[in-house]
Amino acid sequence: MTSSTLMSNHTQEWVDSVLRWHLDLFSIPATVITLATLLADPVLLTCIFLSRALRQETRYLLMANTLTADMLFLVLNLAMVICNATSAQMSWLVCELITAVTITTCSCAILTITLMVVDTYAAVRWPLRYHDLLPPARTYSILLGVWVLAALYPLSLVIMMEVERENSHERVPVCLVLISLGFIQNKYIGGIHVYFFIPAVICAILIFVCYIRLYMVTRTQGIWQSRFSRARVTLLAHGVLLLLYFAPGFVFIMELYLFQRKDISQDLRVWVSTVNMCVFMLLPRAFAPYLYGLRYREISDTLMQWLHQHRRLSQTTV
Repeated sequence: MTSSTLMSNHTQEWVDSVLRWHLDLFSIPATVITLATLLADPVLLTCIFLSRALRQETRYLLMANTLTADMLFLVLNLAMVICNATSAQMSWLVCELITAVTITTCSCAILTITLMVVDTYAAVRWPLRYHDLLPPARTYSILLGVWVLAALYPLSLVIMMEVERENSHERVPVCLVLISLGFIQNKYIGGIHVYFFIPAVICAILIFVCYIRLYMVTRTQGIWQSRFSRARVTLLAHGVLLLLYFAPGFVFIMELYLFQRKDISQDLRVWVSTVNMCVFMLLPRAFAPYLYGLRYREISDTLMQWLHQHRRLSQTTV
């Protein structure tokens, strides 16, 4: 049996399992969460890019990059959810390109969040040299490098698969990152596991080390003494958000493992993938504007100032 026939049969079995369990209903919470997030993210991006002071701050540029990657991810993820729920067929080339861009945006968000933690540590550890270490121009270069690094491997896989594909115009009833990578990893299993698992572990360890060092540097300054101090609440909020960002990635790594196991039922694979795609991967992006964005006083103050100005102009017009 050719690889294209095997892939076509597997996608059809996947569709049958989704219809049998009515998992297409998960498109409803996915749509609601996505639309709610897409209403908040552009507001924060507008606050950052229209304010000269905020554009000069490295932490806000990193946040803007995270929100941009999240918005692209949400749009592509929602498009896949709707197409799969309506059984809209697409060519494998389009599916693979969507898969590559989705992986790129997700990876870029994880890398940028890691850089945000490193940036916080650098600002606390070297306050006098911080602005010389990370001026805005250098930050833009770093962010460009992050996008290139995140896109390099997924796009390389698409090119290699298209070169080897027998029928590039074949259409499939379901497009999922899991299915695309699941079949690719039969040939490139080592590279895929290295791309997903090793960077995730390195980022998680780096974040953990930075937070431990931050506590050791600031523990004598009295900011941790109160049970509900701003430092404790901020650390808790950031910890919850980081957990929400990293957990779906490790669940996805487990999905790739289950995809290769012949003794695992298809229904279990479909359930885990659907819940992860329609709920778990969306939660951190829904909470990010509030746990990261609006907790920054400069952003909230800028937003409130613009709202007051808009209200004053409206009253003047009336």
